[in-house]
Amino acid sequence: MAGEHALLSAEIVNRGIESSGPDAGSPTFSVRVRRRLPDFLQSVNLNNVKLGYHNLIGHAMYWATIPLLAVVGSLSREAWEETSYDLVTQLAFLLVLAFTVAVYFMSKPRPIYLLDFACYRPSDDLKVVSNEEFIELARKSGKFNEESLAFQSRILKSSGIGDETYVPKSVFSPGNCATMTEGRAEASTAMISALDELFDKCRVRPKDVGILVVNCSLFNPTPSLSAMIVNHYNMRGNILSYNLGGMGCSAGVIALDLARDMMRANPSSYAVVVSTEAVSFTWYTGRNRSMLIPNCFFRMGCSAVLLSNRRRDFRRAKYRLEHIVRTHMAADGRSFRSYDFFLRCVYQEEDEERTKGLCISRDLMEVGGHALDAHITTFAPLVLPLSEQLLFFATLLYRHLFPKKTADSAGTKPYVPDYKLAFEHLCVHAASKAVLDALQNNLRLEDRHMEAALATLHRFGNTSSSSIWYELAYLEAKGRVRGGDRVWQIAFGSGFKCSSAVWKATPRVRRPNRSPWLDCVDRYPEGS
Repeated sequence: MAGEHALLSAEIVNRGIESSGPDAGSPTFSVRVRRRLPDFLQSVNLNNVKLGYHNLIGHAMYWATIPLLAVVGSLSREAWEETSYDLVTQLAFLLVLAFTVAVYFMSKPRPIYLLDFACYRPSDDLKVVSNEEFIELARKSGKFNEESLAFQSRILKSSGIGDETYVPKSVFSPGNCATMTEGRAEASTAMISALDELFDKCRVRPKDVGILVVNCSLFNPTPSLSAMIVNHYNMRGNILSYNLGGMGCSAGVIALDLARDMMRANPSSYAVVVSTEAVSFTWYTGRNRSMLIPNCFFRMGCSAVLLSNRRRDFRRAKYRLEHIVRTHMAADGRSFRSYDFFLRCVYQEEDEERTKGLCISRDLMEVGGHALDAHITTFAPLVLPLSEQLLFFATLLYRHLFPKKTADSAGTKPYVPDYKLAFEHLCVHAASKAVLDALQNNLRLEDRHMEAALATLHRFGNTSSSSIWYELAYLEAKGRVRGGDRVWQIAFGSGFKCSSAVWKATPRVRRPNRSPWLDCVDRYPEGS
Protein backbone atom coordinates (compact mmCIF):
# COMPACT_ATOMS: atom_id res chain seq x y z
CA MET A 1 0.00 0.00 0.00
CA ALA A 2 2.88 2.34 0.79
CA GLY A 3 4.29 1.73 -2.68
CA GLU A 4 0.98 2.69 -4.24
CA HIS A 5 0.76 5.88 -2.16
CA ALA A 6 4.22 6.85 -3.40
CA LEU A 7 2.80 7.05 -6.91
CA LEU A 8 0.28 9.72 -5.91
CA SER A 9 0.79 13.47 -5.73
CA ALA A 10 -1.71 15.90 -4.20
CA GLU A 11 -2.58 19.44 -5.25
CA ILE A 12 -4.94 21.87 -3.49
CA VAL A 13 -7.37 23.51 -5.93
CA ASN A 14 -10.64 25.51 -5.90
CA ARG A 15 -9.88 27.58 -2.79
CA GLY A 16 -12.77 29.77 -1.67
CA ILE A 17 -15.32 30.77 0.99
CA GLU A 18 -18.60 28.92 1.57
CA SER A 19 -21.33 31.39 0.56
CA SER A 20 -24.44 29.73 2.01
CA GLY A 21 -25.69 27.05 4.35
CA PRO A 22 -24.68 26.26 7.93
CA ASP A 23 -20.96 26.55 6.99
CA ALA A 24 -21.28 30.00 5.39
CA GLY A 25 -18.09 32.02 5.74
CA SER A 26 -15.87 28.98 6.23
CA PRO A 27 -12.88 28.48 3.91
CA THR A 28 -13.26 25.65 1.37
CA PHE A 29 -10.87 23.82 -0.93
CA SER A 30 -10.56 20.63 -2.96
CA VAL A 31 -7.67 18.19 -3.18
CA ARG A 32 -6.78 16.82 -6.61
CA VAL A 33 -4.85 13.53 -6.56
CA ARG A 34 -2.70 12.67 -9.58
CA ARG A 35 -0.78 9.58 -10.58
CA ARG A 36 2.75 9.91 -11.85
CA LEU A 37 5.16 7.66 -13.67
CA PRO A 38 6.83 5.23 -11.22
CA ASP A 39 10.47 6.04 -10.52
CA PHE A 40 12.53 3.90 -12.83
CA LEU A 41 15.45 4.27 -10.42
CA GLN A 42 13.63 2.31 -7.72
CA SER A 43 11.68 -0.21 -9.80
CA VAL A 44 14.32 -2.18 -11.70
CA ASN A 45 13.50 -5.90 -11.71
CA LEU A 46 16.40 -8.36 -11.62
CA ASN A 47 14.45 -10.91 -13.67
CA ASN A 48 14.18 -8.48 -16.57
CA VAL A 49 17.91 -7.77 -16.43
CA LYS A 50 18.53 -11.52 -16.40
CA LEU A 51 16.50 -11.87 -19.60
CA GLY A 52 18.49 -9.11 -21.27
CA TYR A 53 21.79 -10.73 -20.40
CA HIS A 54 20.46 -14.07 -21.60
CA ASN A 55 19.85 -12.51 -25.02
CA LEU A 56 23.37 -11.10 -25.00
CA ILE A 57 25.03 -14.36 -23.94
CA GLY A 58 23.13 -16.17 -26.70
CA HIS A 59 25.68 -14.68 -29.11
CA ALA A 60 28.69 -15.36 -26.87
CA MET A 61 29.87 -18.33 -28.95
CA TYR A 62 31.16 -15.90 -31.52
CA TRP A 63 33.02 -13.90 -28.86
CA ALA A 64 34.62 -17.04 -27.45
CA THR A 65 36.81 -17.36 -30.54
CA ILE A 66 38.54 -14.04 -29.83
CA PRO A 67 40.80 -15.32 -26.96
CA LEU A 68 41.71 -18.38 -29.05
CA LEU A 69 42.75 -16.21 -31.99
CA ALA A 70 44.73 -13.97 -29.63
CA VAL A 71 46.66 -16.94 -28.23
CA VAL A 72 47.43 -18.28 -31.71
CA GLY A 73 48.53 -14.85 -32.88
CA SER A 74 50.85 -14.42 -29.90
CA LEU A 75 52.94 -17.47 -30.81
CA SER A 76 56.37 -16.54 -32.04
CA ARG A 77 57.82 -17.65 -35.32
CA GLU A 78 60.17 -20.02 -33.49
CA ALA A 79 57.27 -21.65 -31.69
CA TRP A 80 55.54 -22.27 -35.00
CA GLU A 81 58.68 -23.72 -36.52
CA GLU A 82 59.29 -26.01 -33.53
CA THR A 83 55.74 -27.33 -33.72
CA SER A 84 55.44 -30.31 -36.02
CA TYR A 85 52.28 -32.15 -37.04
CA ASP A 86 51.69 -34.88 -39.53
CA LEU A 87 49.87 -34.14 -42.77
CA VAL A 88 46.64 -35.85 -41.70
CA THR A 89 46.38 -33.71 -38.57
CA GLN A 90 46.95 -30.52 -40.52
CA LEU A 91 44.35 -31.45 -43.14
CA ALA A 92 41.84 -32.36 -40.44
CA PHE A 93 42.43 -29.03 -38.72
CA LEU A 94 41.94 -27.12 -41.96
CA LEU A 95 38.75 -29.03 -42.75
CA VAL A 96 37.32 -28.33 -39.30
CA LEU A 97 38.27 -24.67 -39.60
CA ALA A 98 36.71 -24.39 -43.06
CA PHE A 99 33.56 -26.16 -41.85
CA THR A 100 33.27 -23.85 -38.82
CA VAL A 101 33.67 -20.73 -40.95
CA ALA A 102 31.11 -22.02 -43.47
CA VAL A 103 28.57 -22.82 -40.74
CA TYR A 104 29.09 -19.39 -39.20
CA PHE A 105 28.40 -17.52 -42.42
CA MET A 106 25.54 -19.81 -43.43
CA SER A 107 23.82 -19.51 -40.04
CA LYS A 108 24.34 -15.77 -39.76
CA PRO A 109 21.03 -14.05 -40.56
CA ARG A 110 20.95 -11.78 -43.56
CA PRO A 111 21.08 -8.10 -42.64
CA ILE A 112 17.80 -6.20 -42.90
CA TYR A 113 18.12 -2.85 -44.67
CA LEU A 114 15.72 0.08 -44.64
CA LEU A 115 15.82 1.49 -48.16
CA ASP A 116 13.56 4.45 -47.42
CA PHE A 117 10.30 5.46 -45.75
CA ALA A 118 7.48 7.92 -46.35
CA CYS A 119 5.08 9.74 -44.02
CA TYR A 120 1.62 10.89 -45.09
CA ARG A 121 1.02 14.64 -45.11
CA PRO A 122 -2.76 15.26 -45.21
CA SER A 123 -4.15 18.00 -47.41
CA ASP A 124 -4.62 21.47 -45.95
CA ASP A 125 -8.41 21.23 -46.07
CA LEU A 126 -8.15 18.69 -43.22
CA LYS A 127 -6.04 21.00 -41.07
CA VAL A 128 -7.45 22.34 -37.80
CA VAL A 129 -5.77 25.74 -37.55
CA SER A 130 -6.14 26.10 -33.77
CA ASN A 131 -7.32 24.23 -30.70
CA GLU A 132 -10.05 26.84 -30.36
CA GLU A 133 -11.31 25.95 -33.84
CA PHE A 134 -11.23 22.28 -32.85
CA ILE A 135 -13.58 22.96 -29.92
CA GLU A 136 -15.82 25.20 -32.04
CA LEU A 137 -16.16 22.54 -34.76
CA ALA A 138 -16.96 19.96 -32.09
CA ARG A 139 -19.63 22.29 -30.69
CA LYS A 140 -21.20 22.84 -34.12
CA SER A 141 -21.43 19.09 -34.71
CA GLY A 142 -24.05 18.97 -31.96
CA LYS A 143 -22.58 15.80 -30.44
CA PHE A 144 -21.22 17.24 -27.19
CA ASN A 145 -22.66 19.10 -24.22
CA GLU A 146 -20.87 22.12 -22.78
CA GLU A 147 -19.35 20.14 -19.92
CA SER A 148 -17.69 17.70 -22.34
CA LEU A 149 -16.46 20.56 -24.52
CA ALA A 150 -14.96 22.36 -21.51
CA PHE A 151 -13.16 19.18 -20.44
CA GLN A 152 -11.68 18.64 -23.90
CA SER A 153 -10.60 22.28 -24.02
CA ARG A 154 -8.68 21.89 -20.74
CA ILE A 155 -6.98 18.72 -21.98
CA LEU A 156 -5.93 20.38 -25.23
CA LYS A 157 -4.27 23.30 -23.42
CA SER A 158 -1.81 20.98 -21.66
CA SER A 159 -1.55 18.32 -24.37
CA GLY A 160 1.47 19.70 -26.22
CA ILE A 161 -0.49 19.60 -29.49
CA GLY A 162 -0.17 22.66 -31.71
CA ASP A 163 -2.47 24.49 -34.10
CA GLU A 164 -1.79 22.63 -37.36
CA THR A 165 -2.86 19.02 -36.84
CA TYR A 166 -5.14 17.08 -39.18
CA VAL A 167 -8.56 15.59 -38.49
CA PRO A 168 -10.98 13.88 -40.93
CA LYS A 169 -14.00 16.01 -41.77
CA SER A 170 -16.36 13.19 -40.87
CA VAL A 171 -15.74 13.52 -37.12
CA PHE A 172 -17.31 16.98 -37.08
CA SER A 173 -20.31 16.02 -39.22
CA PRO A 174 -23.72 15.74 -37.52
CA GLY A 175 -24.07 12.04 -38.37
CA ASN A 176 -22.17 8.93 -37.30
CA CYS A 177 -18.51 9.21 -38.36
CA ALA A 178 -17.46 5.65 -37.46
CA THR A 179 -18.97 4.00 -40.52
CA MET A 180 -17.22 1.44 -42.69
CA THR A 181 -17.43 3.80 -45.67
CA GLU A 182 -15.76 6.67 -43.81
CA GLY A 183 -13.16 4.35 -42.29
CA ARG A 184 -12.21 2.85 -45.65
CA ALA A 185 -11.99 6.28 -47.25
CA GLU A 186 -9.76 7.66 -44.48
CA ALA A 187 -7.46 4.62 -44.36
CA SER A 188 -7.22 4.36 -48.14
CA THR A 189 -6.28 8.02 -48.58
CA ALA A 190 -3.55 7.84 -45.95
CA MET A 191 -2.05 4.50 -46.98
CA ILE A 192 -2.08 5.04 -50.73
CA SER A 193 -0.58 8.53 -50.41
CA ALA A 194 2.30 7.21 -48.28
CA LEU A 195 2.87 4.17 -50.53
CA ASP A 196 2.85 6.22 -53.74
CA GLU A 197 5.60 8.41 -52.32
CA LEU A 198 7.55 5.39 -51.05
CA PHE A 199 7.53 3.52 -54.37
CA ASP A 200 8.47 6.69 -56.22
CA LYS A 201 11.39 7.45 -53.89
CA CYS A 202 12.78 3.89 -53.95
CA ARG A 203 12.15 3.17 -57.65
CA VAL A 204 10.64 -0.20 -56.70
CA ARG A 205 7.62 -1.66 -58.46
CA PRO A 206 4.76 -2.89 -56.24
CA LYS A 207 4.97 -6.28 -57.98
CA ASP A 208 8.52 -6.69 -56.64
CA VAL A 209 7.27 -6.65 -53.03
CA GLY A 210 7.07 -10.13 -51.55
CA ILE A 211 5.95 -9.30 -47.98
CA LEU A 212 3.33 -6.79 -46.83
CA VAL A 213 2.47 -6.03 -43.20
CA VAL A 214 -0.21 -3.48 -42.29
CA ASN A 215 -1.13 -2.42 -38.77
CA CYS A 216 -4.17 -0.39 -37.76
CA SER A 217 -5.45 -0.83 -34.24
CA LEU A 218 -9.13 0.14 -34.25
CA PHE A 219 -10.30 -0.15 -37.86
CA ASN A 220 -10.27 -3.73 -39.12
CA PRO A 221 -12.66 -4.21 -42.07
CA THR A 222 -13.29 -7.30 -44.17
CA PRO A 223 -11.54 -7.60 -46.60
CA SER A 224 -8.52 -6.32 -44.70
CA LEU A 225 -6.53 -3.15 -45.27
CA SER A 226 -3.66 -5.25 -46.60
CA ALA A 227 -6.03 -6.74 -49.19
CA MET A 228 -7.04 -3.19 -50.15
CA ILE A 229 -3.39 -2.36 -50.87
CA VAL A 230 -2.78 -5.57 -52.83
CA ASN A 231 -5.84 -4.82 -54.94
CA HIS A 232 -4.97 -1.17 -55.54
CA TYR A 233 -1.41 -1.87 -56.73
CA ASN A 234 -2.20 -5.18 -58.44
CA MET A 235 0.54 -6.91 -56.46
CA ARG A 236 1.65 -10.43 -57.22
CA GLY A 237 -0.55 -13.36 -56.26
CA ASN A 238 1.93 -15.10 -53.95
CA ILE A 239 2.61 -12.05 -51.77
CA LEU A 240 2.78 -12.80 -48.03
CA SER A 241 0.35 -10.24 -46.59
CA TYR A 242 -0.61 -9.68 -42.96
CA ASN A 243 -2.98 -7.30 -41.18
CA LEU A 244 -2.41 -6.55 -37.48
CA GLY A 245 -5.31 -5.11 -35.51
CA GLY A 246 -5.95 -4.08 -31.91
CA MET A 247 -2.25 -3.86 -31.01
CA GLY A 248 -2.10 -0.20 -30.10
CA CYS A 249 0.52 2.46 -30.62
CA SER A 250 3.47 0.05 -30.38
CA ALA A 251 2.23 -1.97 -33.36
CA GLY A 252 4.59 -0.22 -35.77
CA VAL A 253 7.61 -1.94 -34.20
CA ILE A 254 5.65 -5.19 -33.86
CA ALA A 255 4.92 -5.08 -37.60
CA LEU A 256 8.64 -4.53 -38.23
CA ASP A 257 9.42 -7.60 -36.14
CA LEU A 258 6.96 -9.73 -38.13
CA ALA A 259 8.43 -8.47 -41.40
CA ARG A 260 11.95 -9.27 -40.16
CA ASP A 261 10.97 -12.84 -39.27
CA MET A 262 9.33 -13.37 -42.64
CA MET A 263 12.38 -11.99 -44.45
CA ARG A 264 14.64 -14.41 -42.59
CA ALA A 265 12.58 -17.24 -44.03
CA ASN A 266 12.44 -15.65 -47.49
CA PRO A 267 15.87 -14.45 -48.69
CA SER A 268 16.27 -11.78 -51.37
CA SER A 269 12.90 -10.19 -50.58
CA TYR A 270 11.36 -6.75 -50.37
CA ALA A 271 8.97 -6.08 -47.48
CA VAL A 272 6.65 -3.12 -46.97
CA VAL A 273 5.37 -2.14 -43.52
CA VAL A 274 2.43 0.27 -43.33
CA SER A 275 1.40 1.82 -39.98
CA THR A 276 -1.73 3.94 -39.64
CA GLU A 277 -4.81 4.62 -37.52
CA ALA A 278 -8.37 5.62 -38.40
CA VAL A 279 -9.14 8.70 -36.30
CA SER A 280 -12.85 8.45 -37.07
CA PHE A 281 -12.92 5.14 -35.15
CA THR A 282 -11.26 6.66 -32.07
CA TRP A 283 -13.80 9.51 -32.00
CA TYR A 284 -16.15 9.41 -29.01
CA THR A 285 -19.29 11.51 -28.62
CA GLY A 286 -20.45 10.53 -25.13
CA ARG A 287 -19.85 12.06 -21.71
CA ASN A 288 -17.33 9.69 -20.13
CA ARG A 289 -14.20 11.77 -19.52
CA SER A 290 -11.80 8.83 -19.76
CA MET A 291 -13.18 8.15 -23.24
CA LEU A 292 -13.07 11.80 -24.32
CA ILE A 293 -9.28 11.95 -23.89
CA PRO A 294 -8.45 10.22 -27.23
CA ASN A 295 -10.43 12.93 -29.07
CA CYS A 296 -7.86 15.45 -27.88
CA PHE A 297 -4.72 13.54 -28.88
CA PHE A 298 -5.21 11.25 -31.89
CA ARG A 299 -4.68 12.81 -35.31
CA MET A 300 -4.35 11.60 -38.90
CA GLY A 301 -1.08 10.00 -39.95
CA CYS A 302 0.45 7.06 -41.80
CA SER A 303 3.94 5.73 -42.51
CA ALA A 304 5.20 3.29 -45.15
CA VAL A 305 8.61 1.60 -44.86
CA LEU A 306 10.48 -0.45 -47.48
CA LEU A 307 12.83 -3.17 -46.18
CA SER A 308 15.22 -5.42 -48.08
CA ASN A 309 17.43 -8.38 -47.18
CA ARG A 310 19.33 -8.34 -50.46
CA ARG A 311 23.01 -7.83 -49.67
CA ARG A 312 23.53 -5.71 -52.77
CA ASP A 313 20.97 -3.20 -51.46
CA PHE A 314 23.45 -2.05 -48.82
CA ARG A 315 24.73 0.50 -51.34
CA ARG A 316 21.37 2.29 -51.52
CA ALA A 317 20.00 1.61 -48.04
CA LYS A 318 19.63 4.38 -45.47
CA TYR A 319 19.67 2.23 -42.31
CA ARG A 320 20.51 -1.28 -41.15
CA LEU A 321 18.32 -2.96 -38.53
CA GLU A 322 20.35 -3.87 -35.43
CA HIS A 323 17.86 -4.99 -32.76
CA ILE A 324 14.15 -5.40 -32.07
CA VAL A 325 13.03 -6.03 -28.48
CA ARG A 326 9.40 -6.50 -27.42
CA THR A 327 7.86 -6.62 -23.95
CA HIS A 328 4.27 -7.69 -23.24
CA MET A 329 2.82 -7.10 -19.76
CA ALA A 330 -0.72 -8.51 -20.10
CA ALA A 331 0.17 -11.73 -18.23
CA ASP A 332 1.64 -9.83 -15.26
CA GLY A 333 -1.54 -8.16 -14.07
CA ARG A 334 -2.22 -10.66 -11.28
CA SER A 335 0.69 -9.27 -9.27
CA PHE A 336 -0.97 -5.86 -9.16
CA ARG A 337 -4.35 -4.60 -7.98
CA SER A 338 -6.34 -6.74 -10.43
CA TYR A 339 -5.72 -9.51 -12.92
CA ASP A 340 -6.42 -7.15 -15.85
CA PHE A 341 -4.43 -4.21 -14.45
CA PHE A 342 -2.34 -3.90 -17.63
CA LEU A 343 -5.00 -5.14 -20.05
CA ARG A 344 -7.61 -2.48 -19.25
CA CYS A 345 -5.24 0.49 -19.24
CA VAL A 346 -6.26 1.35 -22.82
CA TYR A 347 -9.54 -0.39 -23.52
CA GLN A 348 -12.19 -0.11 -26.22
CA GLU A 349 -15.70 -0.49 -24.82
CA GLU A 350 -19.18 1.05 -24.58
CA ASP A 351 -20.15 3.58 -21.93
CA GLU A 352 -23.34 3.56 -19.86
CA GLU A 353 -25.29 4.84 -22.88
CA ARG A 354 -23.75 2.15 -25.13
CA THR A 355 -21.65 4.66 -27.05
CA LYS A 356 -18.43 3.03 -28.21
CA GLY A 357 -15.09 4.64 -27.42
CA LEU A 358 -11.51 4.13 -26.31
CA CYS A 359 -11.13 4.38 -22.55
CA ILE A 360 -7.83 5.70 -21.14
CA SER A 361 -7.36 4.55 -17.54
CA ARG A 362 -6.15 6.83 -14.76
CA ASP A 363 -3.47 4.20 -14.16
CA LEU A 364 -1.86 4.86 -17.55
CA MET A 365 1.25 6.53 -16.12
CA GLU A 366 1.76 3.79 -13.55
CA VAL A 367 1.19 1.02 -16.10
CA GLY A 368 3.54 2.68 -18.55
CA GLY A 369 6.19 2.97 -15.86
CA HIS A 370 6.09 -0.74 -15.03
CA ALA A 371 6.17 -1.69 -18.72
CA LEU A 372 9.07 0.67 -19.35
CA ASP A 373 10.92 -0.79 -16.37
CA ALA A 374 10.59 -4.34 -17.67
CA HIS A 375 11.45 -3.34 -21.22
CA ILE A 376 14.46 -1.14 -20.53
CA THR A 377 16.17 -3.64 -18.24
CA THR A 378 15.80 -6.35 -20.88
CA PHE A 379 16.88 -4.05 -23.67
CA ALA A 380 19.89 -2.39 -22.00
CA PRO A 381 22.37 -5.31 -22.11
CA LEU A 382 22.03 -5.50 -25.89
CA VAL A 383 22.95 -1.90 -26.60
CA LEU A 384 24.91 -0.35 -23.75
CA PRO A 385 28.71 -0.14 -23.70
CA LEU A 386 30.39 -2.73 -21.46
CA SER A 387 31.37 -0.12 -18.87
CA GLU A 388 27.74 0.98 -18.44
CA GLN A 389 26.55 -2.62 -18.24
CA LEU A 390 29.03 -3.46 -15.48
CA LEU A 391 28.12 -0.41 -13.39
CA PHE A 392 24.41 -1.00 -13.84
CA PHE A 393 24.57 -4.71 -13.06
CA ALA A 394 26.92 -4.29 -10.08
CA THR A 395 24.73 -1.72 -8.32
CA LEU A 396 21.59 -3.69 -9.11
CA LEU A 397 23.11 -6.91 -7.75
CA TYR A 398 24.23 -5.11 -4.59
CA ARG A 399 20.71 -3.83 -3.96
CA HIS A 400 19.32 -7.31 -4.58
CA LEU A 401 21.76 -9.04 -2.20
CA PHE A 402 21.70 -6.37 0.52
CA PRO A 403 18.23 -4.79 0.39
CA LYS A 404 18.29 -3.79 4.06
CA LYS A 405 21.55 -1.86 3.76
CA THR A 406 20.40 0.03 0.71
CA ALA A 407 17.06 0.80 2.35
CA ASP A 408 18.83 2.25 5.39
CA SER A 409 21.23 4.30 3.26
CA ALA A 410 19.63 7.67 2.62
CA GLY A 411 19.74 8.70 -0.99
CA THR A 412 21.06 5.36 -2.24
CA LYS A 413 19.73 4.66 -5.72
CA PRO A 414 20.61 2.09 -8.38
CA TYR A 415 22.84 3.27 -11.16
CA VAL A 416 20.86 4.45 -14.17
CA PRO A 417 22.75 3.71 -17.40
CA ASP A 418 23.70 6.61 -19.62
CA TYR A 419 21.74 5.81 -22.77
CA LYS A 420 23.33 8.79 -24.48
CA LEU A 421 26.43 6.61 -24.87
CA ALA A 422 24.46 3.98 -26.79
CA PHE A 423 22.52 6.20 -29.22
CA GLU A 424 22.88 9.45 -31.08
CA HIS A 425 19.14 9.87 -31.74
CA LEU A 426 15.92 8.89 -29.96
CA CYS A 427 12.44 8.56 -31.47
CA VAL A 428 9.95 7.91 -28.66
CA HIS A 429 6.24 7.52 -29.35
CA ALA A 430 4.64 10.98 -29.15
CA ALA A 431 1.76 10.04 -26.84
CA SER A 432 1.40 13.24 -24.81
CA LYS A 433 3.60 15.92 -23.30
CA ALA A 434 3.09 14.55 -19.79
CA VAL A 435 4.30 11.10 -20.82
CA LEU A 436 7.31 12.51 -22.68
CA ASP A 437 8.30 14.72 -19.75
CA ALA A 438 8.06 11.81 -17.31
CA LEU A 439 10.12 9.57 -19.59
CA GLN A 440 12.81 12.22 -19.99
CA ASN A 441 13.02 12.70 -16.23
CA ASN A 442 13.19 9.01 -15.38
CA LEU A 443 15.83 8.12 -18.00
CA ARG A 444 17.75 11.37 -17.45
CA LEU A 445 17.65 12.33 -21.10
CA GLU A 446 18.60 15.72 -22.48
CA ASP A 447 16.22 18.09 -24.27
CA ARG A 448 17.82 17.30 -27.62
CA HIS A 449 16.83 13.64 -27.27
CA MET A 450 13.16 14.59 -26.80
CA GLU A 451 13.10 17.31 -29.45
CA ALA A 452 11.86 15.10 -32.30
CA ALA A 453 9.03 13.64 -30.21
CA LEU A 454 7.86 17.02 -28.89
CA ALA A 455 8.02 18.58 -32.36
CA THR A 456 6.01 15.69 -33.85
CA LEU A 457 3.40 15.92 -31.09
CA HIS A 458 3.06 19.67 -31.62
CA ARG A 459 2.92 19.60 -35.44
CA PHE A 460 1.04 16.35 -36.17
CA GLY A 461 -0.42 15.24 -32.83
CA ASN A 462 -0.46 11.63 -31.68
CA THR A 463 -0.43 9.70 -34.96
CA SER A 464 -0.36 6.38 -33.08
CA SER A 465 2.05 3.72 -34.39
CA SER A 466 3.41 5.94 -37.17
CA SER A 467 4.67 8.71 -34.85
CA ILE A 468 8.19 7.24 -34.53
CA TRP A 469 8.60 7.59 -38.32
CA TYR A 470 7.49 11.24 -38.32
CA GLU A 471 10.20 11.76 -35.70
CA LEU A 472 12.87 10.09 -37.82
CA ALA A 473 11.70 12.23 -40.75
CA TYR A 474 12.16 15.29 -38.51
CA LEU A 475 15.74 14.31 -37.67
CA GLU A 476 16.51 13.78 -41.35
CA ALA A 477 14.91 17.10 -42.33
CA LYS A 478 17.14 18.80 -39.76
CA GLY A 479 20.16 17.12 -41.35
CA ARG A 480 21.24 15.57 -38.07
CA VAL A 481 21.49 11.89 -39.03
CA ARG A 482 24.91 10.91 -40.33
CA GLY A 483 26.52 7.67 -41.37
CA GLY A 484 27.25 5.44 -38.38
CA ASP A 485 24.69 7.13 -36.10
CA ARG A 486 22.50 4.84 -34.00
CA VAL A 487 18.77 5.54 -33.77
CA TRP A 488 16.52 4.16 -31.02
CA GLN A 489 12.79 3.95 -31.76
CA ILE A 490 10.65 3.09 -28.73
CA ALA A 491 6.86 2.84 -28.65
CA PHE A 492 4.29 1.71 -26.10
CA GLY A 493 0.60 0.93 -26.36
CA SER A 494 -2.41 -1.09 -25.27
CA GLY A 495 -1.94 -4.54 -23.85
CA PHE A 496 0.24 -3.21 -22.25
CA LYS A 497 3.20 -3.46 -24.65
CA CYS A 498 6.53 -1.72 -25.07
CA SER A 499 8.69 -2.27 -28.18
CA SER A 500 12.05 -0.97 -29.40
CA ALA A 501 13.90 -0.97 -32.71
CA VAL A 502 17.53 0.06 -33.16
CA TRP A 503 18.86 1.24 -36.52
CA LYS A 504 22.35 2.13 -37.68
CA ALA A 505 22.58 4.82 -40.35
CA THR A 506 24.58 4.23 -43.51
CA PRO A 507 26.59 6.94 -45.31
CA ARG A 508 23.69 7.31 -47.78
CA VAL A 509 21.49 9.25 -45.33
CA ARG A 510 20.99 12.77 -46.64
CA ARG A 511 18.59 15.65 -46.06
CA PRO A 512 15.47 14.51 -47.98
CA ASN A 513 13.86 16.31 -50.90
CA ARG A 514 10.41 15.06 -49.92
CA SER A 515 9.27 15.15 -46.31
CA PRO A 516 6.20 16.17 -44.28
CA TRP A 517 8.50 18.64 -42.49
CA LEU A 518 9.99 20.58 -45.39
CA ASP A 519 7.91 23.75 -45.00
CA CYS A 520 7.86 23.85 -41.20
CA VAL A 521 10.99 22.19 -39.78
CA ASP A 522 12.73 25.55 -39.29
CA ARG A 523 10.07 26.53 -36.74
CA TYR A 524 11.28 23.81 -34.38
CA PRO A 525 12.29 23.42 -31.66
CA GLU A 526 9.80 25.93 -30.31
CA GLY A 527 11.38 29.07 -28.97
CA SER A 528 14.63 28.54 -30.85
